[in-house]
Amino acid sequence: MLSRCQASNAVRVVSRVPGSTRSYAVSLKESVFGNNRVFKDTKAYQYNWYTRILETSKTSPLIILHHNEFSAERLKKLRTDIILAAQRVKPSLSSPTPVASDSTTPQLPTLTVVRSSIFGVALRRFGDVPVKDLEKMINDQSGGFAVLSVPSLNPPLINAILRAMDRSVPPKPPKTPEQIKAEEAAKTADPEQPGRRMKRVRQVRIPELKVMGAIIEGRVFLPPSLDEASKMPTLDTLRAQIVGLLSAPSSQLAAVLSQAGGGQLARTLEGLKKSLEEEAGEKPDEAS
Repeated sequence: MLSRCQASNAVRVVSRVPGSTRSYAVSLKESVFGNNRVFKDTKAYQYNWYTRILETSKTSPLIILHHNEFSAERLKKLRTDIILAAQRVKPSLSSPTPVASDSTTPQLPTLTVVRSSIFGVALRRFGDVPVKDLEKMINDQSGGFAVLSVPSLNPPLINAILRAMDRSVPPKPPKTPEQIKAEEAAKTADPEQPGRRMKRVRQVRIPELKVMGAIIEGRVFLPPSLDEASKMPTLDTLRAQIVGLLSAPSSQLAAVLSQAGGGQLARTLEGLKKSLEEEAGEKPDEAS
């Protein structure tokens, strides 16, 4: 009986060691519970929370992120860098997203770290986006996920946020063959002082952040498409370009009529009359 209690206590202690938590993938496949699965207590709150976040993708973009080796302080810094980058971008006046009535409190991006298993259920039940497109975005990636809610569909704002995340969390450089060989040798090396416990070395965490894609107005944008969309001009610029294209023929016609006004118009009509008479006089000669 004593041995069983000691074993159970040992399991509890090991489960609390940092880095020993299990990481689940965001599963978009139908579970054994089907669509009748009901969450309770904390899980129900999280499921409803994630569902409300997904509903906002109808009017504002949602960027799906995969993160790894993030501490609380590092995550706080990432949020600060995103907000500072968003504050430098001038909001678009023609954005389709409803603008808050209080202009003194502008909307800012919100980064939410989600629980993978529950977020997968909410994502699968979100009927506005095809599941096959969501599967391409998630790509069976396991580990931690986060959702970045962008307040409005403003390409310069999305571009500024993506650049801020790249600067805040630069890509981890791949390990060189020398580093891999040194790590393998360290694992198989004999201890410096046999019989003594080795000193515990605190592992240096190098955070990783990867953009999996985005959900914008019921469509899934993979990273290449999201990057292209972020480099587009604002709606103000696009609408001005459309107005310019539509008004170009009428402006050209007005310019021609203004040049042909008064005496120029009479000379233009006289020239047209002479050209018609010459063509009519040449046709009998050609027939003969």
